Amino acid sequence: MSKKTILACTDCGSRNYSYPEKADQTERLELKKFCKTCGTHTVHRETK
Repeated sequence: MSKKTILACTDCGSRNYSYPEKADQTERLELKKFCKTCGTHTVHRETK
């Protein structure tokens, strides 16, 4: 079973997306995704 990373919206803080974790990744993942709570496309960052 692989670990998952959770992506949270930078504006409202809601945790909307999850991705499989990569072992060689050193920086936090940042993607521009649609936030259901905000209703717009915002930057989502990897949380711990």
